[in-house]
Amino acid sequence: MSRHEQKEIPAAQPLPRGRHGLSPDTVRDSQRDRLVEAMLRLVARRGYAATSVPDVIAAARVSRNAFYAQFADKEACFLAGCERDLPELIDSIHTAASGASDRWSEALRLGMTAYLRWWQERPEYAQAYFVEMPRAGERAVEQRDAAYRPFLDMFGALAARARLEDPSLPPLRAAVPRLIVYGTTEFIASEVREGRVATLTSSAGDLYHYTVALLAGPDHGIPTTPSA
Repeated sequence: MSRHEQKEIPAAQPLPRGRHGLSPDTVRDSQRDRLVEAMLRLVARRGYAATSVPDVIAAARVSRNAFYAQFADKEACFLAGCERDLPELIDSIHTAASGASDRWSEALRLGMTAYLRWWQERPEYAQAYFVEMPRAGERAVEQRDAAYRPFLDMFGALAARARLEDPSLPPLRAAVPRLIVYGTTEFIASEVREGRVATLTSSAGDLYHYTVALLAGPDHGIPTTPSA
């Protein structure tokens, strides 16, 4: 996918002027979406510390009252934006993995590639999430730790599936899912910081081998899978 095709955070689209007949819920939802989109876009381009509530209000084209009716402060708006699309990400991984053969390693390969592609296609979101979110304070760090839970469960389930396929595999060490999730997260963060978000999928093979080695144990060979 070329850079101009990447799914950057869209610019805020205001509601029609004058009488539009939209329900109050529709208006609030539109305002909320525009605020979090503006917040993520500005944070990605300027950094969290340099982004202010007035900046976000102006970019979203809503009133100050509308902002504070939705969010207590800048941090709350930013964190809402960071978590809003994560269910879509998880769904994309499950959808990709469901196309695998009956081998756990193939499900891992497809899911890993889908995960990297999802972020690669959203460079501004990746910048805000991987680089700026850890800088946003203790609540942001706690929220990201909570967001790891589905991924920890995912790798735990893969490990169990691997042992059903190959009972000779050693028991899974308790720290392994965390090593995979935290290691992969920091690797992607470093790629984003270095301006390589557009080539994240090129690392799919390395991350796949790293993950298999941890899930299956160092004494077992890397399963042979089709190339990505």
